[in-house]
Amino acid sequence: MTDQQHPDTLLTHKGRPDASAGAPVNPPLVRASTLLFADVAEMQASHGSRHSYGRHSNPPGLALEQALCSLEGAAGCRLTPSGLSAITTTLLALLRPGDHLLMTDSAYEPTRSFCHGLLAQLGISTTFYDPLLGAGIETLVQPNTRLIFAESPGSLTFEVQDIPALSAVARRHDLYLVADNTWATPLGWRPFELGIDVSIHAATKYIVGHSDVMLGAILCNERTRPAIERCWRGLGLAVSSDDAYLGLRGLRTLGVRLGQHAQSALQIAQWLSAQPQVAQVLYPPLPGSPGHELWQRDYEASRACGLLGVLLPEGCSEAAMHRVVDACRLFGRGYSWGGFESLIIPVNPAPQRSVTASRWQGRHLLRLHIGLEDSRDLMADLQQALAQLKDAP
Repeated sequence: MTDQQHPDTLLTHKGRPDASAGAPVNPPLVRASTLLFADVAEMQASHGSRHSYGRHSNPPGLALEQALCSLEGAAGCRLTPSGLSAITTTLLALLRPGDHLLMTDSAYEPTRSFCHGLLAQLGISTTFYDPLLGAGIETLVQPNTRLIFAESPGSLTFEVQDIPALSAVARRHDLYLVADNTWATPLGWRPFELGIDVSIHAATKYIVGHSDVMLGAILCNERTRPAIERCWRGLGLAVSSDDAYLGLRGLRTLGVRLGQHAQSALQIAQWLSAQPQVAQVLYPPLPGSPGHELWQRDYEASRACGLLGVLLPEGCSEAAMHRVVDACRLFGRGYSWGGFESLIIPVNPAPQRSVTASRWQGRHLLRLHIGLEDSRDLMADLQQALAQLKDAP
């Protein structure tokens, strides 16, 4: 097997035990904390390896890391207990007291809180930048800037960032460039080919795919691998064999699931665009949607996901938005996305922004995750729910 094979083949074959008589298709589930050795010499030889203690590895976890590295072309991968812990571990690994961080203003809200909280306590300053800034981010680089963090598309407002432009700035100033790749998944975007140093996944979402596991993944290049490894070990981050097994099992079907999510999402996005109660659909694969041209340039056109935004008309009240959400029958009301089920949440972006707050002032949107249900039933559900706006506000 070689990593030059197509992604769906890698999904099926990477991270599996070597073929031999009686070998299982999947790596075995091993629940263990203590690992035993034949003698002191063998025990001492294991020091610092992934095979000295149960916290450092388990067979499904190692297999999942190997498979993810193959899919994205990463030098290394470490699993974490959640997507947020993958983000915070990376920032702690690469930043030092006195450093300056450039964080996209479209960042996941807990990431913003981490910047304002623990990073500030450690003497690390943060400037939030407009995700549409592109090469203009160079004007924000300070002498102590060390890292640019991107999230593309943004998981609430779906801005597509010009990653090659950010990469060029990062290289000129010897900065780290980190990107959250959860939306696109390893099938939709290969960030290391565009100059990313670290790619982060909330594997809880599409990689696991069944809304039953919390899991994160840090994929890194050779430049950042030693620092990521030291911090990961130092923080004692452990992922159970059970959780890693479910992550690996989910990964095997990522291609077929993502295909259905994308097909239904595009169909529903096109339908929503024609509805009178909708001001704009935010879905980069949709022609005419903000960021569509960048998405076409940098992403795999056939590998979109099912997460999109529906911007409601100006003047639509928060109460009216809530009525739409409450009227849904098939769309569940709950956080996260990437599972088999459709979800909806109300979003008021402005309070979660700083430099781009004015862009979203007074605007409300619905974030939809399009699941694996029949798209006709989902459109019927949205149609009756959007009827709640007839008497808005």
